[in-house]
Amino acid sequence: MQKLMGVTAAALVLAGCAEGPFAMKPKAEATEAKAGESESKAPVAAAAPPPPENARTADQFDTTTEEEKQAAAAAPVAAEKELGTTIASLGDPTDPGFWAETPLVTVAQSGRLVYPGNGNSVQVELRPSGGEPGSGTRVSLPAFQVLGAPLTGLPELVVYAGSTG
Repeated sequence: MQKLMGVTAAALVLAGCAEGPFAMKPKAEATEAKAGESESKAPVAAAAPPPPENARTADQFDTTTEEEKQAAAAAPVAAEKELGTTIASLGDPTDPGFWAETPLVTVAQSGRLVYPGNGNSVQVELRPSGGEPGSGTRVSLPAFQVLGAPLTGLPELVVYAGSTG
């Protein structure tokens, strides 16, 4: 019983953290990030509309179409470079589109994530997280769903950068 109380207390303390890989970014930062997305070379960057304010389920937060999911799951047409592996967590579900915030890049660019657990891959906009190497990657809800990775897990993903040519 004491262990359960200790784990619960630790979870509550961590849930209140204002920084770290699980912190939600303020709306002002989200707006600034979206302003720069139009400059990205990623073919699948945030084309979906934002979810409704009353969204509560994964299906309600995911506003991408089946066509967008199929395009994101398609094999890449340009040369790629493997950047490394990362532990992924679910990013801000109110930020639409196919993206990943990762310390493996310093500028926004097109890329691809592969989930070795089932071999699925998804094309995404790779966004710099500003974190230290090894600090993990936050992945959009639609990208997680195309990968077939567990939303509540911390799956290991392989990250590729696409050609910016």
